[in-house]
Amino acid sequence: MAAGEPQQGRRYWRWSKADFFPEPSFQSWRAYGGALAATVPRLRDRVAARSSEAVEAGTLLAESENPLRRCLSWVDLAFLGFGSVVGSGVFVLTGQEARFDAGPAIPLAYAAAGFSALLSSFCYAELATEIPSAGGSFSYLRVELGDMAAFLAAGNILLEAVVGAAGLGRSWTSYLAALFGLDTDALRIHVPALAEGFNLLDPIAVVVLICTSALAMSGARLTSTINSLASVIGIVIIAFVVGAGFSHFHSSNLVEPTFFPFGAAGVFRAAAVVYWSYTGFDMVATMAEETKNPGRDVPLGLLSSMSAITVVYCAMSLALVGMQRYSEIDPNAAYSVAFAATGLKWARYVVALGALKGMTSGLLVGALGQARYTTQIARTHMIPPYFALVHPRTGTPVYATMAVTLGAACVALFSSLDVLASVSSISTLFIFALVAVALLVRRYYVAGKTPAKQLRTFLAFLALVVLSSIGLSAYYNSRYARRWPGYAVFGVGWAAGAAGLALAAKQQRQPKVYGVPLMPWLPAMSVATNLFLMGSLGSMAYLRFGICTVAMLVYYVLFGVHATYDVAHSATAADVVAENVEQGKIVPGSTLPA
Repeated sequence: MAAGEPQQGRRYWRWSKADFFPEPSFQSWRAYGGALAATVPRLRDRVAARSSEAVEAGTLLAESENPLRRCLSWVDLAFLGFGSVVGSGVFVLTGQEARFDAGPAIPLAYAAAGFSALLSSFCYAELATEIPSAGGSFSYLRVELGDMAAFLAAGNILLEAVVGAAGLGRSWTSYLAALFGLDTDALRIHVPALAEGFNLLDPIAVVVLICTSALAMSGARLTSTINSLASVIGIVIIAFVVGAGFSHFHSSNLVEPTFFPFGAAGVFRAAAVVYWSYTGFDMVATMAEETKNPGRDVPLGLLSSMSAITVVYCAMSLALVGMQRYSEIDPNAAYSVAFAATGLKWARYVVALGALKGMTSGLLVGALGQARYTTQIARTHMIPPYFALVHPRTGTPVYATMAVTLGAACVALFSSLDVLASVSSISTLFIFALVAVALLVRRYYVAGKTPAKQLRTFLAFLALVVLSSIGLSAYYNSRYARRWPGYAVFGVGWAAGAAGLALAAKQQRQPKVYGVPLMPWLPAMSVATNLFLMGSLGSMAYLRFGICTVAMLVYYVLFGVHATYDVAHSATAADVVAENVEQGKIVPGSTLPA
């Protein structure tokens, strides 16, 4: 059976053990005990295992039984990127970070985060054209860094999906309350018995998450069309926010008492958190499997939307801190309250409607992208392959969408926005740094072809880039941050590593369609900026990140490693398909309808 060809005679709506645990290791308790006893050698096998673009974009499609449909253009991708980002993060986090971290310097935080996100979008654009898979960063890492790195990314992708959707759902409730002229927590249920940050129950967020996901399940084409129409409305509202904001702009708000009330550290801390506002662009990469011409459409859609988004964010955040002194900004519904304070009470309703529209678009596009990530992860059996199944009529992964929505709804019901934002940001930055490393590996290393000497040279300079980036971030957040020698040492180390890659390490592969400019400087800079912003997050974010990572590893040892090992070492029809794809007898994705 060719990749992506639907299986006949099997109902989509089914529920059996074989759909969740088809691998030999889970056929009985005795078989599972034997698998656990062989955990160590299986771990060694999976850590060393790497996939290929032919498998990720070809062979694995058969796991879904029905194909995702190629129906999107670069214009659709640009609007999907715009809709998933603008109107969600900027309305959600600008007030919070201006009030508590950056003050009037919040536009600089958005500029720093936008620069880092733009660097990452260049890396995503090249990898998406080379590996046009629904898995996005998960597939890129599986090909270039191996199964273990891909699994850690997969866990963080799912964490980001759940936490990001939950955060938007919570903010949707806040802006709905503001629209009715109520306190931002008025529509939530206070439960004193629960811990602070988890004691305001939000059933409205749950309903919104379910409704947007139901629409996403109806089809990518319909969802894209609705998002494009909504984005046009959003652009009009953004123009109003910026125009009206600057018409009530008071420059004294930027300098009283100072432009940097929390110092440069506050700006970078805010940049690390508002980075969440840019994360929609990675959803665009997951739509490559449903794009008519991925080699052209993905780079155009990604880079055009990200450039526009960065400009919009800087303008909107500057308008906010110009309208209202940072210490008076409402952290939950900043724009609505700021307009009311300037006398434009009617404008708060326009802003609230715009924010609701933007967050609804973000949830809608997020439901599309998150489900595609989940689908590809399930295709590899890292999570049960049941979630890889695509509905034959809608051409969408219904089970994957339902799974992410259920997780997000449970989190949104309990968790406050500040808890969610820091967890999501650190996961996102971690994945983006790994993607930049994966791109460098792709360009400088080809298994079985790269000479050992060239590989050692490449690894030495790559290690210098990564370690210098980590050192710079750690130094900036240490008690020695005001002393310049550390910056000189780590800055020179990074520059030496990037220069070594450019001059001493020979590229082993050239991109087929689109290539990142200024290689290797741009991806090396992406590694540095993402790691630097990670270092700016507080210790609590790392504690939560560490707990989640430990939980992921426990799951991998108990389930993921055995399922993927069985799949990799089973002589199935998929192995034959893989060989045919590798030899060019089957073109990846060729069976998908145009």
